[in-house]
Amino acid sequence: MARGKLRIYLGAAPGVGKTYAMLSEAHRRIERGTDCVVAFVEHHHRPRTEVMLHGLEQIPRMELDYRGATFTEMDVDAVLRRAPAVALVDELAHTNVPGSRNAKRWQDVEELLAAGIDVISTVNIQHLESLGDVVESITGVRQRETVPDEVVRRADQIELVDMSPQALRRRMAHGNIYTPDKVDAALSNYFRPGNLTALRELALLWVADRVDAYLTEYRSEHRVSAIWGSRERIVVGVTGGPEGGTLIRRAARLAEKGAGGEVMAVYISRSDGLTAASPKELALQLTLVEDLGGTFHHVIGDDIPAALLDFARGVNATQIVLGVSRRRSWQYVFGPGVGATVARQSGPDLDVHLITHAEAGKGRGLPVARGARLGRTRVISGWLAGVLGPLLLAWLLNSAVPDVGLANDMLLFLSLTVAAALLGGLLPALASAVVGSLLLNWFFTPPVHTLTIADPQNIVAIVVFVGVAVAVASVVDLAARRTQQAARLRAESEILSFLAGNVLRGETGLGELLERVRETFGMESVALLERTGETAPWTCAGSVGPRPAGTPDEADVDVPVGDHMALSLRGRVLPAADRRVLAAFAVQAAVVLDRQRLKGEADRAEELAEGNRIRTALLAAVSHDLRTPLAGIKAAVSSLRSDDVAWSEEDEAELLEAIEQGADRLDQLVGNLLDMSRLQTGTVTPVLRETDLDEVVPMALGGVPEDSVELDIPETLPMVQVDRGLLERAVANVVENAVKHSPPGEKVLVSASALADRVEVRVVDRGPGVPDEAKERIFEPFQRYGDSPRGVGVGLGLAVARGFTEAVRGTVHAEDTPGGGLTMVLSVPMAPERLDQPALPATAGP
Repeated sequence: MARGKLRIYLGAAPGVGKTYAMLSEAHRRIERGTDCVVAFVEHHHRPRTEVMLHGLEQIPRMELDYRGATFTEMDVDAVLRRAPAVALVDELAHTNVPGSRNAKRWQDVEELLAAGIDVISTVNIQHLESLGDVVESITGVRQRETVPDEVVRRADQIELVDMSPQALRRRMAHGNIYTPDKVDAALSNYFRPGNLTALRELALLWVADRVDAYLTEYRSEHRVSAIWGSRERIVVGVTGGPEGGTLIRRAARLAEKGAGGEVMAVYISRSDGLTAASPKELALQLTLVEDLGGTFHHVIGDDIPAALLDFARGVNATQIVLGVSRRRSWQYVFGPGVGATVARQSGPDLDVHLITHAEAGKGRGLPVARGARLGRTRVISGWLAGVLGPLLLAWLLNSAVPDVGLANDMLLFLSLTVAAALLGGLLPALASAVVGSLLLNWFFTPPVHTLTIADPQNIVAIVVFVGVAVAVASVVDLAARRTQQAARLRAESEILSFLAGNVLRGETGLGELLERVRETFGMESVALLERTGETAPWTCAGSVGPRPAGTPDEADVDVPVGDHMALSLRGRVLPAADRRVLAAFAVQAAVVLDRQRLKGEADRAEELAEGNRIRTALLAAVSHDLRTPLAGIKAAVSSLRSDDVAWSEEDEAELLEAIEQGADRLDQLVGNLLDMSRLQTGTVTPVLRETDLDEVVPMALGGVPEDSVELDIPETLPMVQVDRGLLERAVANVVENAVKHSPPGEKVLVSASALADRVEVRVVDRGPGVPDEAKERIFEPFQRYGDSPRGVGVGLGLAVARGFTEAVRGTVHAEDTPGGGLTMVLSVPMAPERLDQPALPATAGP
């Protein structure tokens, strides 16, 4: 069965019209005859949205009872039984009520897609998991309901529902989003113009990145080489010289002038050794470009201008930034230079900027190695010197300067042979020797104009000439090949040393390393495959690029790493010389993978060690603190059952009171131990609802004497969004701790106040207080501050209070009480309606 297709309407904020757009699309599809149903749509009592539901088949919702309340969720089984062609599922990031089929609604959607049902859904930009911190810094509200970015990125279609902040605020003011009593609070809090503008920018940039990924994939599949200037991408060519920092900063300034500009620094390492770079300078330039928000790329290319242009066109760049050449004036006789060549060959769709800098025209600081691969121009020059040169020389000697002597004629022809060897290598030099010997025989060796030689001395001279020419050509060619090998090895060592430095410093992850391999060798995709045994199937440990190889047999290049791992590349077959470097990359990839796994194991070991520490401390606490109240209970019970003593009513009452106090103490200790166990194992699942503090705080005071606490909870205090039971336990532990350390006769003050989007509960005591260096330590498990006697607790009260408070998105910290004592401050978020968001469990909709 084919997988269904997912279409998502993405909005920047509640109320932009995502649900309305989704329902409009449903009506259009029904008019075209498509079987479309409403699996779950939340209209939030918005009249225009409710009207759009008319005429659409709605799947009945599933009702769930949780903690005394009834909630409705999407009935996944009912939708699967109905099996429509298209299902509408609103609020993709919604968290389902405990007891549902899945924890998150996007998991429900995955089931529908797997069943071949197309799904249309909605989500706000603030619910994307990767943007949680950014959204919180903008709005001051932490989004608890999120959806993984990858789920949204995998959608077949993503449509942005956009609206200007001013238009959205007008829609809010007209009552089209929230009820009139919530409008003023919404406009002055979450829906401020600055918040909406920032969220809109986030949405636009996120969708732009997604569109860019689609564009890159399309260009790759259709082999489009022309540049499409959809956004400003600036490629900076760096050589590892001192001018690199200037070029990168200039490119960053150019990128800032256009929205969404991107800087990509590229270093091209030539296999012929014509680029000498300092690894230290390259490392500094890599750090600089990453600090400026760009990326650094390392590419091998024999022809630097061609490689630079190929890279720029491959990434769909619009501009290239190069530095003015450091060569001196006389060095331009050897060619126009990289900058001029790139500018000439860039074409009309790629702008080239030549940037002046302090090093321009000063020459290179390091000697430049001669190339080994001679290149087309030098080979052609060698053949011209070896074939046409002797003909031209013979014409000159016959017409312009005749009778210079056979010895001088041979030296002149020998010089052309040496020049041909220096320019074009062995073959042009051999051709020059053959042509020169024939011309010497025909024109200058008696009898002339014949191929016979009358004087034996001339025969010896011709033979010596040919032997010297061949020897010189062989030596020059051998030197060129040795230079080629040395230069290539140097280029390889530069790449490997640069790569190894990044890996050893932990700057390169597996994905980044594989991407570096793909860029360096110009491949379509790279995958690191592994298996557990000789007959076990291959699994992919990491891959980059489209259509990675699933097995080594499917790859164009396969480099084994040990017995059960292989680096597989698709795109083209690499020459044997490149495989040596590729093998080093493969080993580095295996090292990075092992390091990542070792780090994961180390993290798990650290968690186990922490758990062992907690268990050890728990056993130590149980061995004493739990036995103390048990001993008191046992002694009191034994006394009451004794037949030797006649207890008075007052004595019996006192013993029973001791038993009750011991049992209460045990109940409190066991409760704290169980709560800490839940926190340590991560099984605390808060259910956040709107709650009044004046209903929670009084209930938390049941464990302390009635006259030991003074309450100050204003009736006008905003409602908070918390789990009532968890907050009650947290407040109870903090208050009990404050009462325990307060002087006799001094009441503990419990007050509350609103501050921005939070509500603070302050528990003030007049006890001895806690020094600043110990204020955080008192929240650690099994910690008793000062000389607290054994038997008064296991040191878990404040640790449990902090754990429960953080579970409901709150914080707790200690402050000094003015005049002496300690103040515990619990801060919890206001209810969503105060921040102009719909109340849980529903997610904010359009």
